[in-house]
Amino acid sequence: MQNKLYVGNLNYKTAEDDLRELFTSFGEVTDVRIPMCPERHQSRGFGFVTFADADHATKAQQEKDGSEFMGRTLKVNKAIDRQDRGGRGGRTRSDRTNQESHFAD
Repeated sequence: MQNKLYVGNLNYKTAEDDLRELFTSFGEVTDVRIPMCPERHQSRGFGFVTFADADHATKAQQEKDGSEFMGRTLKVNKAIDRQDRGGRGGRTRSDRTNQESHFAD
């Protein structure tokens, strides 16, 4: 996973070809994926870019994180494998309850 980047805060009109073009200057891009929201028939606002070489991914992350693309400031991080995220990544109701009680003290 060290050669795969998460690219967040994408403009909803960004196409996979746009994202590929943005990152190709850093090295060979082997895969680009932008998940789509089936209800709205548009991008979910984030995507993934996979490089052939981990060093190229690192360089791209360093240079593109915080940069502007299609009117939005990108958030670029190393992608985290789903198994490593611990579920879908969102907080559960009990997490919110525990957090609220913690702050209430």
